[in-house]
Amino acid sequence: MTQTPTIHFGAAEDPIEAMFDRGWSDGLPLVPPTPERVSQMLAGTERSPDEVVATVAPDLVECTVEKVAVNAVMAGCRPEYLPVVLTAVEAACTDEFNIHGVLATTMSVGPIIIVNGPIRKRIGMNSGGNVLGQGNRANMTIGRALQLVIRNVGGGRPGEVDQATLGSPSKLSFCFAEDEEGSPWESLSQERGFSADASTVTLFAGEGPRVIVDQLSRKPESLAKSLAACLMTTGHPKMALAFDTILVVSPEHAARYTGWSKQQLREELQKHLMVDVGRLPSTAIGITTEDKAETKQLPKFRKDGLIIVHAGGTAGLFSSAICGWASGPSGSQHITREIKS
Repeated sequence: MTQTPTIHFGAAEDPIEAMFDRGWSDGLPLVPPTPERVSQMLAGTERSPDEVVATVAPDLVECTVEKVAVNAVMAGCRPEYLPVVLTAVEAACTDEFNIHGVLATTMSVGPIIIVNGPIRKRIGMNSGGNVLGQGNRANMTIGRALQLVIRNVGGGRPGEVDQATLGSPSKLSFCFAEDEEGSPWESLSQERGFSADASTVTLFAGEGPRVIVDQLSRKPESLAKSLAACLMTTGHPKMALAFDTILVVSPEHAARYTGWSKQQLREELQKHLMVDVGRLPSTAIGITTEDKAETKQLPKFRKDGLIIVHAGGTAGLFSSAICGWASGPSGSQHITREIKS
């Protein structure tokens, strides 16, 4: 039995404007969640409409499958996207991901969704050209649906709990699929112990993407040095062990690494991702003056703090870095969950 109340608009009301007036919107027009549309959306999952998916911060409100479906309708999702949205909501509301902290920080981060596995093709997600941009319905609306759940169920609104100084596109919708078929490496989900047949969602708290340009490197070592130089600037060049980062390697750049494993690339990058401790104030990295005397360098990223994925168009010698929020238990930890129907 449905638990979500029905709201009736007046005969003279424009539903689009009424939803703006009620504060449900992220700033863009919403699709009216009529009972018929919500029922059609619920057909995309085998889960009961009354099943509680998660308790959504900051207001700590129980969110049912039906409430997720309502927001998925408003975001413009198709019913077959709903299992991805449900899994993203579950992942976002874990202690590890810490959506409350992601909202409350003044840093410009939001939940980024990376999708792996067969569902990418089944629902028509984009992993190729303009993969981090607009134009694909699944990519855009899945990320938006998660944000609307956080806003409308959990109460996470800008200017209230959401205290971002600048904000970023990742606070509206940031969702993409990994190009597994064209990749020279195992996928992100396989790295994390899932089979190639499993469909997964990985959630990462990050800012907007920044382009890395290297149109000259022809050898893998040269390109790794170039990528590392750009990765060193994420957050700040003098910060170590502070922010995890996603490196999105495009097909033309990935072609330099034929025969290399992802771990080989990571190790090569690591050679150039060491921060000189002597240049840093102890407060910046949490070490004492005595520690500085003994420690010469620290890695830019903590163990497992550099996530490497393959995506993008087949033309263009560009990759992208996406800086995260505070690493580890004190901030937000990236999390991977298997998608269930």
